[in-house]
Amino acid sequence: MCNWPGNDKLMQEYHDKEWGVPVLNDKKHFEFLILESFQAGLSWKTILHRRKGFKKAFANFDHKKVAKFTAKDVDRLMKDKSIIRNRSKIACMITNAQAFIKIQKEFGSFNTYVWQFVNNKPIISKLKTQSDIKATTQESDAMALDMKKRGFKFRGSTICYANMQAVGMVNDHVQNCKRFKEINLTHKDLRI
Repeated sequence: MCNWPGNDKLMQEYHDKEWGVPVLNDKKHFEFLILESFQAGLSWKTILHRRKGFKKAFANFDHKKVAKFTAKDVDRLMKDKSIIRNRSKIACMITNAQAFIKIQKEFGSFNTYVWQFVNNKPIISKLKTQSDIKATTQESDAMALDMKKRGFKFRGSTICYANMQAVGMVNDHVQNCKRFKEINLTHKDLRI
């Protein structure tokens, strides 16, 4: 069983319902792009417990609205106690939203762009223990490098890999976790 959720009810619910489930929707991708970028240097538990605050602060995760945020919005969000108040991370979300839109224009969707890094098919890890989980992979290295070239901020390889786990591009549930098998069953019919 995956032990990283611990006894935290919200973490357990996230593990049981979301983590590793393939995401094919651009809005959901943008949500995880924000959440995972804010996670840099922090725990996922910290971010997850502020998810509702992030949703409200970042226009219901609407990338088109966030792309139009201004310095006034950054100042406003620096006063918002429901999110992580880091000026650099807040400001870079505007840049990331703008880069997100450029990718949509080039590839048709962000989903099409991001799934190319795993050849449009989820990677199924076969982990025996949590300690077998990697922090980065060749795929996350490639994603981070390409995103950096496209102007994204706070998107290093570790953050990209955490994002890949969250959106189901990789199944890193340990093999004896019930979610490992359940998610793999959804993978067999997945068309990206």
